[in-house]
Amino acid sequence: MFGRHPRALLAASAAFLLALTGCAGWGGGPGGEGPNSINVLMVNNPQMIDLQRLTADNFTKQTGINVNFTVLPENDVRDKISQEFSSQAGQYDVASLSNFEIPIYAKSKWIAPLDDYVAADTAFNQADILKPMTTSLTADDGKLYGEPFYGESSFLMFRKDVLEANNIEMPANPTWRQVADIAARVDGKQPGMRGICLRGQPGWGQIFAPLTTVVNTFGGTWFEKDWTAKVDAPEFTEATKFYVDLVRAHGENGAPQAGFTECLNNLVQGNVAMWYDATSAAGSLEADDSPVKGKIGYVAAPVEKTKSSGWLYAWSWSIQQASEKKDNAWKFISWASSKQYEELVGQQVGWSSVPAGKRASTYENQDYLKVASAFAEPTKSAIESADPRNPGVQPRPAIGIQFIDIPEFTDLGTQVSQYVSSAIAGQMSVDDALKRGQRLAEDVSERYQSREG
Repeated sequence: MFGRHPRALLAASAAFLLALTGCAGWGGGPGGEGPNSINVLMVNNPQMIDLQRLTADNFTKQTGINVNFTVLPENDVRDKISQEFSSQAGQYDVASLSNFEIPIYAKSKWIAPLDDYVAADTAFNQADILKPMTTSLTADDGKLYGEPFYGESSFLMFRKDVLEANNIEMPANPTWRQVADIAARVDGKQPGMRGICLRGQPGWGQIFAPLTTVVNTFGGTWFEKDWTAKVDAPEFTEATKFYVDLVRAHGENGAPQAGFTECLNNLVQGNVAMWYDATSAAGSLEADDSPVKGKIGYVAAPVEKTKSSGWLYAWSWSIQQASEKKDNAWKFISWASSKQYEELVGQQVGWSSVPAGKRASTYENQDYLKVASAFAEPTKSAIESADPRNPGVQPRPAIGIQFIDIPEFTDLGTQVSQYVSSAIAGQMSVDDALKRGQRLAEDVSERYQSREG
């Protein structure tokens, strides 16, 4: 939802071939049953396709457990997982869930706690999982409900050569005011190159992924601890005006339609000098065929009032509560999220394809660092400094950095994002956009306040 992997274009064709060869149920139902088989429902991201391809010759060969995959595009898989797990039919044992869904599903008792498995499986080494990942996959009851497959945070990417040519030094921990100043200074210094790219495309996982982190660090919040809506509060308004003004003055062409992919293309093609977005983008920027390989610098997410402001996102594994094969499901999860699996991918697929962003040991692996040296440490630092339970200057009613971890946020965030995108397009003012957003947020407030009243 937040960042896309560089090999996304290969995913569909790879999966199609796998389906033809009978290695997976591509978009269908679960495969054959049996005491030593499990059914896995997962998103069709490239790293998942690698997993699908490697499972039979490695995991199944080692354990005797057959894995039947059902693989779907992101929006489709979210819908299907919601349907399957809410009904608790037990048809699927494992599903790929993000750190947005996992605490919500845990509260509904749709997924099983993993603490006993983790305690018994010393080889898995939970301590090696980056702490913010474990925190984001732990529910309010203190139990762990997911294991990350790969993760990301956010940071600022910039053209080192362009800044150097203009005698500009990028701070290691820039403020947003400094970033805006640099954007103004480099805007137009090279033909057709704007100062910065920031997402303007509507969507709770598009524009509001970066924008909510800006709101957090400017001192704003969607909701206070008691669920009071604060979408049109001075701090939220200041942050949004800053973001909208920056992208309108020095941002990419077509900003109201620009999401992750469009900004990635803009930086790769030399259309912008900077970009604030997902750490997962670095793999594309440093790919062998990238025209900007070696030209990009990476620094921490810009801040104002907080020490850090990077987001946190992870595709992770959870076990359906109704599954009758939880032991085998855990064996699959512990393999798929293991250090050994990362080494397998490095050796058989390539180190640039390792599902990183979850284990500290990944960032000590010299084979991985050879291909990721430019961005490995900034990525690890961004993830380690992310604080999903305390991302702003005030207490929050729910976990989450770039989202509020409640089911209603998908609709709320998407609707408000449409207004803010319209402000970027010059079709309404930020004040009007956030006044409308405040009314929507107050509807959510009333629901939660009445439950707690």
